[in-house]
Amino acid sequence: MTELARRLTTSDAVVVGLSSMIGAGVFAAFAPAAAAVLPTGTGVALLLALGVAAVVAYGNATSSAQLAAQYPASGGTYVYGRERLGPWWGYLAGWGFVVGKTASCAAMALTFAAYAAPPGWERPVAALAVVALAAVNYRGVTRTARLARWIVVAVLLALAVTVAVALATGSPDVARLGSEGPAPAALGGPASWYGVLQAAGLLFFAFAGYARVATLGEEVRDPARSIPRAIVGALGGAVVVYAVVAVTLLAVLGLAGTAAAATPLAAAVAGSPWAGVVVRVGAAAASLGALLALVAGVGRTTLAMAREGDLPRPLAAVHPRFGVPHRAEVAVAVVVVALVLTVDLRGAIGFSSFGVLVYYGVANLAAWTQTGAHRRYPRVLQVVGLAGCVALCATLPVAAVLTGAGVLVVGLAVRWARVSR
Repeated sequence: MTELARRLTTSDAVVVGLSSMIGAGVFAAFAPAAAAVLPTGTGVALLLALGVAAVVAYGNATSSAQLAAQYPASGGTYVYGRERLGPWWGYLAGWGFVVGKTASCAAMALTFAAYAAPPGWERPVAALAVVALAAVNYRGVTRTARLARWIVVAVLLALAVTVAVALATGSPDVARLGSEGPAPAALGGPASWYGVLQAAGLLFFAFAGYARVATLGEEVRDPARSIPRAIVGALGGAVVVYAVVAVTLLAVLGLAGTAAAATPLAAAVAGSPWAGVVVRVGAAAASLGALLALVAGVGRTTLAMAREGDLPRPLAAVHPRFGVPHRAEVAVAVVVVALVLTVDLRGAIGFSSFGVLVYYGVANLAAWTQTGAHRRYPRVLQVVGLAGCVALCATLPVAAVLTGAGVLVVGLAVRWARVSR
């Protein structure tokens, strides 16, 4: 059995996308993005980077929505690339997604542990979180969506409390948005447009959760209507949340303070111990929600690639009782556990952004080729999305670009060797 059942509603899909984006962005991406615009950048530069990331994400989201309506199958852009551009393009997208989002899984597990684990126990706790959520996904996609719904509610409540307490007790000053303050030497980064684009590339990591909606296309009811609505709705909700949190952090901590804090939201409410507990609980829940949706999304792209033989075919199996790609999800969980025991959080974010930007670059190219009734959005949005992906890829930290490019080349070489045989 290799087919998945359609069990998710539009609201389920929106919740899965929101749980992916809110967990990834609010608690993990602002500190490295703020560091990218130091030492001569300002808070306005960070907000501009957030806007750039949102515009690129919107271009990519409309391409994904348009493609998902025509091809409502698991696999996302791996499927779209194969159908519209050919198997090599599909493989490039699928491989970029699998390796990039596997790194995202590690980043979310490490973020959870940073807020929830006792000092020195971060990596073991992160590994246990991966195993536990893989077990939830194994039991069925409706359980995944139900848990994601509760997590999103808890996170939004925690963020509301955090913003209110930070503004009430943290001596906020709007002038901090236009000033930089002294930057720690270790966090210095390029200013001007290069710094803004690098920060936008890191913040894009936060917006990429709508990909999970497309990868669940085979399990959503009435996908031609539900998936486009869910993708755009989840992205719009996340943009509002990010903007409110970003302005709050900059008004309370300033750009340098945001860059220097390992846990910026906790630092913003440092004067209120009970609010600090709320932040840590919300961060832990958000990270778990993102990890839950990530494992589901990567597992389904792995399933799609295994169906075509681009990954080992045994990974294409679907559990006869629970209706999930159980072998693919177990394989993903094993790799993520290995990563959380060996990698650091900021490196995982940069590497993830590179792989996912490649994935969406292929999505924009595929959407450009759609014609007639399948076109839902103007082609200019695909141009914006593709140009944005290229620009953000080029300005990511050098180590992330080199590592990401190397992993993509290895994947392409493996496929070439298999096809040649």
